[in-house]
Amino acid sequence: MKRLNFSIAFVAAVFALTSCSGGGSSSSQESFVSGNGAVTMIKAANRIEAPALAGMTLSGTNYSYAFGRVTVVNVWASWCAPCRAEIPTLIALSKKYNEVTFIGILTRDNPPTAEAFQRRFAIPYPTLIDDSILLGFKGSLAANAIPSTVVIDRNGKVAGRISGEVTVASLSELIESVSSE
Repeated sequence: MKRLNFSIAFVAAVFALTSCSGGGSSSSQESFVSGNGAVTMIKAANRIEAPALAGMTLSGTNYSYAFGRVTVVNVWASWCAPCRAEIPTLIALSKKYNEVTFIGILTRDNPPTAEAFQRRFAIPYPTLIDDSILLGFKGSLAANAIPSTVVIDRNGKVAGRISGEVTVASLSELIESVSSE
């Protein structure tokens, strides 16, 4: 019984330490799990198909992406502090790696607020507003934190993920590794 109580207390403590407050009154912002920047890479033989990346964007246009290039998919929200911190890095890398497609997926956010964020930072790539796309990553490298960044290989298969805020070094290394395949 003591061991069970310790296990429950340990799980509760881990959950409390990894959950953060979004600081807003909207239920979508009440809590989220922030990653630690851990990078996970999947061997080519073990990769599975990424979901279709299509739908309405923050700018109000329909977007549909056909795989064939290395693709970086960043899951974000405008109220998320690590998302705000990493956006200059993502923008810079999207310009540096112009042979790589960058796509955002908005999650748990208000589209008008996120659209203002997108305009303010002049994000040069589309952001899809249907976060149900994230369900398609189940079974591979799901977006397990906000932000999460997934890299998809040229064959449309999930190759790697950064759970939490990206750095120039972490995302560049992942892009270059998948691009060199």
